[in-house]
Amino acid sequence: MGEIPCFRQTDQPPEFKRYITVLSIDGGGIKGILPAVILDFLEAQLQELDGEQARLADYFDMIAGTSTGGLVTAMLTAPNENNRPLYSGQGIKPFYLQNCPKIFPQTHSIFPFGKLVKSLLGPLYDGKHLHSILKDELKHTKLSQAITNVIIPAFDIKRMQPAKRKPLLDANFSDICISTSAAPTFLPGHEFVTTDQNGNVREYNLIDGGVAANNPTLIAIAEVMREMFDSSIDFYRTKPIDYPGLLTISIGTGAARIDEKFDIKRAAKWGMLDWLLYGGTTPLLEIFSQASADMVDIHTSLLFQALQSENNYLRIQEDELSGIENSVDIATKENLERLVAIGERMLKSPVSRVNLETGLTQPVNNGGTNEDALKRFARMLSSERKLRVGRNSREIRRRVPQLKMNDSTTLLHPRKSFKIINNYIYTHPINLISPSLKLSFL
Repeated sequence: MGEIPCFRQTDQPPEFKRYITVLSIDGGGIKGILPAVILDFLEAQLQELDGEQARLADYFDMIAGTSTGGLVTAMLTAPNENNRPLYSGQGIKPFYLQNCPKIFPQTHSIFPFGKLVKSLLGPLYDGKHLHSILKDELKHTKLSQAITNVIIPAFDIKRMQPAKRKPLLDANFSDICISTSAAPTFLPGHEFVTTDQNGNVREYNLIDGGVAANNPTLIAIAEVMREMFDSSIDFYRTKPIDYPGLLTISIGTGAARIDEKFDIKRAAKWGMLDWLLYGGTTPLLEIFSQASADMVDIHTSLLFQALQSENNYLRIQEDELSGIENSVDIATKENLERLVAIGERMLKSPVSRVNLETGLTQPVNNGGTNEDALKRFARMLSSERKLRVGRNSREIRRRVPQLKMNDSTTLLHPRKSFKIINNYIYTHPINLISPSLKLSFL
């Protein structure tokens, strides 16, 4: 059932296998190396099928990333001078290995509680190298220039409430990336302003999107579904099989082993300082981010199971991290290399799916490894792309629903507008078919 669109109701396969494709990347600081290893493998599979110039942004209608996942998203979708992705999947891991020690320098204090004292006085890291490298790499690239549709959550602490849908002024990719990675206690928040063509100014006071959506999978899917419901499609007269299927890959950044998590006997005695810094970790942030990510996985799994399309959703996550492996900032050479090895281990691990009764993930019977699943997804992604650009594109165009923008939306770019919804910053897809595929259904 792996290649059957998720809205399938009959045993007869549709004439065309049509998918809306989504890639989601969790937040997690230096643990962004784990998705980097996974994405390198996936892009290599696509290159085997379609040539060495294939890039991940060519195959996904929507790429979402929070915090470190937002950085990866920008690297995959920001254009270079030839309007191709700034980074290949292969280039992300070296970027992390080279820059993480400079973003999170491991300075040794002369007294044992130096890190704790520093965290009380301000962010542990000044973020200067991160800001510098992002501005150097992304320059003045605007979010509207993204090669495909992008979602990068960030949270506006000045407004402190969900914002109504309104156009988001076109911001620099670098400002968005600095904002989404500004994890409280680790890196300073980011303030910037944008100005539209009429001279209107908007101020932003943003921190890490992980405080609300460390796993942005559900946000991406919800936006896709919202666009379909807001379109001119008549859901009362059209059968569900007539809609494109969702094909979703969600990549996590690892979680602590169950027997390594904090117990209530210790936590019951914690004060504010312990919740913020205990045993070299930040329990409060880890618990919030992991709880959020797990709930998203549960709800997403429920959605796909309800649509009888479990095999169209692949969640790759490592639940056996221990000690500093689960740290977001211990960027020593040894730990970074250890994380690379863990990423490679994730590829060899069995495909797992959350058990909706227990909330725990468990291997799928006869599901193979994550490598096997990524190869299968690569074949589906390649086939979908070829269908869109092939000789049958005219026939496909007639069969795929016309996805249109809500008339009330103000456009700031021929293909995208920008919104804040629940304080999430992202591009809004006018067309759920990636512009890099050179095929519009509007």
